[in-house]
Amino acid sequence: MEVKMNRIILIATVLCLLTAYSVKAETVERKMTVYGLCGMCKTRIEKTAMDIDGVTKAEWQFDTMALTVQFDSAKTKLETISKELAKVGHDTEKDKADDKVYNALPNCCKYR
Repeated sequence: MEVKMNRIILIATVLCLLTAYSVKAETVERKMTVYGLCGMCKTRIEKTAMDIDGVTKAEWQFDTMALTVQFDSAKTKLETISKELAKVGHDTEKDKADDKVYNALPNCCKYR
């Protein structure tokens, strides 16, 4: 009887933990404008986004300058992704890259 009760308690605990984790972790997909011009920009933008903990997909389109990102909302936010992109020289709809960082980009990447 005691062994059976311990198993029930263990199963209930595991189920509670799994439920708590699934409520917190939610993969979301969002789009944002990120300025760039060339293949080097695409590589830099996508790599920067993918290097952020929680980001599982990043795809930047030349023609629309739209970055589509999928991320775990418990680990990161769109605002964090935007700030990280600005740190490597790419303006977004929310954040502007520092002029010094922007000016250090290769000439083919200068979109301003």
